[in-house]
Amino acid sequence: MRRLTHPVTARLDEHLPADHKLSKVYRVGAGLTGLLLIVFGVLGLTHRIGFFDIGGDQVLSLNTNGALSVLSICVGLLLFIGMVIGGNFASTLNIVLGLAFIASGFVNLALLDTGLNFLAFEIQNVLFSFVVGVMLMWFGMYGRVGSALPHDNPYWRARHPEQAAREDRARAQGRAIRPATPTARQR
Repeated sequence: MRRLTHPVTARLDEHLPADHKLSKVYRVGAGLTGLLLIVFGVLGLTHRIGFFDIGGDQVLSLNTNGALSVLSICVGLLLFIGMVIGGNFASTLNIVLGLAFIASGFVNLALLDTGLNFLAFEIQNVLFSFVVGVMLMWFGMYGRVGSALPHDNPYWRARHPEQAAREDRARAQGRAIRPATPTARQR
């Protein structure tokens, strides 16, 4: 009954060791995406486009203006901070910002041909938002969710503590019962 009322009692952000190999995936995802956004933002600012200009100025085949450039730099810096911190923070940040990019894509898709399109979005910007959102979510969720996580994965162990403890006990008993095999020197 307890399993039905509280299916997952573990908090995912507490169970990844700081030096775990998954942290590299989260860091790389945050760093590469942050770099891409910073480059886009800096190039937009160097073109000296008006802050809320919707005149169709393009950088890297995407429409931009000063506001979108500054916003891109800020989000890119936030992703760089996630890259530096790494671990669960980077994973969670990637997921949250991925969702924000997808939501931004939908909102700006609705605002494309209206006077409220103050970030100068065009359809290519919307598609870019969706792609970056999915990419960030993939980087953030990698090794964290899925039906086939290995049993040594810290997230699987946090979700299945009883089974993980049984496996640990069985592994410890198996080592104690199993005789040590002699090495070549001992023979």
